[in-house]
Amino acid sequence: GRFMEGWYFKVATGGGSFAFMYSIENPNSLEPPAGLGAQVMGPEDTYTVQYTRDTRRFWASRDKLELGGAFRLAKGVAEYPSGMVGEGEFAGRVERGFQVSSTWHQGHLSLESQGVGGYIEPGVKECSWAYKTARVHGWGNSAGRQIATAGLLAALPVFEPHWQILMSYGLSTGWIKWGSKTYEFENAPSYSEKNWGEGFPKRWFWIQCNTFGDKECTSLTAGGGRRTLPFLLGQDEDVALIGIHHKGRFIEIVPWNGEVSWNVSPWGSWVIKGKTKGFSVELEAKTSSPGTVLRAPTVEGLIPVCKDTFEGSLTMKVWENGTLIIDRTSDSAALEVGGGPWWDTWVGDAEMKEPLRSLTSGLTDVEAPLC
Repeated sequence: GRFMEGWYFKVATGGGSFAFMYSIENPNSLEPPAGLGAQVMGPEDTYTVQYTRDTRRFWASRDKLELGGAFRLAKGVAEYPSGMVGEGEFAGRVERGFQVSSTWHQGHLSLESQGVGGYIEPGVKECSWAYKTARVHGWGNSAGRQIATAGLLAALPVFEPHWQILMSYGLSTGWIKWGSKTYEFENAPSYSEKNWGEGFPKRWFWIQCNTFGDKECTSLTAGGGRRTLPFLLGQDEDVALIGIHHKGRFIEIVPWNGEVSWNVSPWGSWVIKGKTKGFSVELEAKTSSPGTVLRAPTVEGLIPVCKDTFEGSLTMKVWENGTLIIDRTSDSAALEVGGGPWWDTWVGDAEMKEPLRSLTSGLTDVEAPLC
């Protein structure tokens, strides 16, 4: 059957944010929609992509966060990498490609969009980067073990796709060259997540922000989607979550332990509210940026299905037992809407249909996958 896996790495350099998005579809196949894609979104919502149908050029570790791809080898090199190598060795062996682990990320790409669907205006034709990362928060309390995003829903093959936040807050140091401009950064806020399964929800929204500029390393990830429940004769349900890391604490609002509701426009406005166990959260995000369309893996291959911006104005308020404990704003939140069609504003709330509600009502934390 069909299988896709995608990884997302974001870093806010101070001079602008970047997101690196890698996707592999139907690995070990050369037939469409099989393919290896590397998309990069840059400052002022600019974009570039490199793509190949040859999935043999991709590799990944089975038990830890390490992956890479080689679109083009250096002259005289015949063997593709099959694991992480040193910075200099990678630069000498791979002319166009990438490698990334939980602590190191480097690559060099040039625009090559043959085989992908649709057209997205490229902001640059070439980019390269190298930076190291130290994790501050994964997903869960800082002193505890990493837990699965949305618990059991990410651990079992019920919802598509599975979703895991790998790092909600990290500190990255290095450089990124975007076209002719080089961005150097030290201890820049960074974030990473992954998806895997057959495909994305029918439609979805997403907010991520760890650029509040505070010493507490506050990070927010919120998202929701309309997913199909395969064992309920194709019924859909709307699910959503809010996750906040602040001062080492983790506040998570999911359908089985609280309430999440939203009012999200086709573009420009995201309002999400949640309540659980003494906590209430209000998120309001807006953008005047037109954003950029991004591609995502689908049954038709890597095609335009979502729109993103790094220029979101976000207000986040959190109350604990009626007392305001977090009041943060940012002008560099990452915002997204996807799927559709989005003809009008989506007003909804997360509701879990039986038998899943009963199955998850006594849910304990499920340990997260490593990669």
